[in-house]
Parts: sequence; C-alpha cells; structure tokens
Amino acid sequence: MLSTERCELHMLKESDSHHMKKLYDNEQVRKYLGGTVTEESFKKRFYEMVHSPNKEHYWTIFNKSSQEFVGMVFLDTYHDGIYTEIGYQFLPEFWGKGIAKEVISRVLHYGLHTIKLDKVMAETQSQNKASCKLLLSVGMRLENKIQRFGNEQSVFGISNG
Repeated sequence: MLSTERCELHMLKESDSHHMKKLYDNEQVRKYLGGTVTEESFKKRFYEMVHSPNKEHYWTIFNKSSQEFVGMVFLDTYHDGIYTEIGYQFLPEFWGKGIAKEVISRVLHYGLHTIKLDKVMAETQSQNKASCKLLLSVGMRLENKIQRFGNEQSVFGISNG
C-alpha cells in the first residue's frame, strides 16, 4: 500500500467496482475523458483494469481520516507501447484541495524511484486546464500536443534522474 499525508492507496480489487462506478458515472469527472459510460462499457473497462498485466499499479484512493473514496490512479503502458502512463480520476468533492497533487507526486516518485521507470507520460485534453496545471505542478513537462480521441491532447513527461 502507498500512502500520502492525507490518503491511502490500495491495490484495485474486484470489490472496488461500486467505488469505481462513481467515477465513470460522474459527468464532471468524465468531461474530458469521453463522457460517462454505459454499464457494459464500465464492466469491460473495470475487468481490464483488475486483470491488467500491470494490475498491481492500479490503486483506489481513500481519505485516511474519513475512509471516503477519493478516486483512482494508475501506472500502465502508454499508447506508444514503450513508456508508462500515469492516469487518474478524482471525485469533484476532492478537487482544489491539493489532494490530486499529493497523490500524483507520490505515485510518480514510486514509479521513477521505487520501480525505476525511465520515464512516465501523461496525456490530457488541452482544454482540461486544471489537469494540465496539475501535471506541471508535479514536475512534468509539456512535450507535445497531438490530435487523439477527436480532441487536442497535451502530452506530458517526466524522466528518472
């Protein structure tokens, strides 16, 4: 288990389905992630996460003091098949409190220094100003802007060293 000052990160498991569903059903969370998904799409995506070759790097996030579900974060293979991507979703009631920065910083440190990844990538819609700002605040650099999923995406990276 990973932890931060305010959060505990637990390896994703089958029984987390109801927590994860909150993220995939939330229009604010999914605004820049292709929108909310059908029950069938959610079940397929959740199955893929729980059974990913990198499943030990998918975490649910809980507030330490209240044990409330906060969101999820993962390290998994990036679109290029070479690097590792960090991805995350946080429930809106936890936005703007520094929790995402705390968690993303911890997971990046784990990825780069504990499991010794050479580089971690992140991709977010360029319109998602909060996510772009978050990625810069944790030390990632804007490397490129590309068209994917019908929108301009900002691609960020951070290297080990």
